[in-house]
Amino acid sequence: MRTRTNVAAHIDHTLLKPEATAADVEALLAEAAELSTYAVCVSPSRLPLVPPAGVKVATVCGFPSGAHHADVKAFEAARSVADGADEVDMVIDLPYARAGDFAAVEAEIRVVRKAVPTPVVLKVILETAVLTDDQIVGGCRAAEAAGADFVKTSTGFSPAGGASVHAVELMAATVGGRLGIKASGGIRTPEAALAMLDAGATRLGLSASRDILEGLSA
Repeated sequence: MRTRTNVAAHIDHTLLKPEATAADVEALLAEAAELSTYAVCVSPSRLPLVPPAGVKVATVCGFPSGAHHADVKAFEAARSVADGADEVDMVIDLPYARAGDFAAVEAEIRVVRKAVPTPVVLKVILETAVLTDDQIVGGCRAAEAAGADFVKTSTGFSPAGGASVHAVELMAATVGGRLGIKASGGIRTPEAALAMLDAGATRLGLSASRDILEGLSA
């Protein structure tokens, strides 16, 4: 049985609304401390910040469209790390994946990986709701070949939708435990969060962390 504490340890407590104020970010940090989440995830312009003890700082690059030049994504990622980010979630250039050009997907991830080498954690957002199963598999393989640490379902901003159990299962089957899997986008209930973890997710991107955790056993 998954407990509240166990699930909290998998959560990136997230605030990526473009209108979020400094006060909103401070509230996010306080809530992360109270809930004992793994990390907070904020927009790069909200950095630097001082996280609660034991809480990692994650941010995004090329967000939310992915339609940025690779060198721009790399600069944004490197600037975020200089500003204190421990983890960077990058959005791929989606037309590459939709066209089946996974060499191009891999190449742009490599550019960002070079800019933010290990131990920075690099997560690759595939926006799975707009991809076919074959495209999801290809994106996962490209991310692994390029040296990413995680593959991630969604930005949460696509009108096509967010995370799905099917996408997480497919990603888990493809990366085989070699990479982490972050499910994000539209996960708003305890049942949905548990379903993603059961499907193979090793991290959850949540903005409704409190509501989800309060619905679980202590």
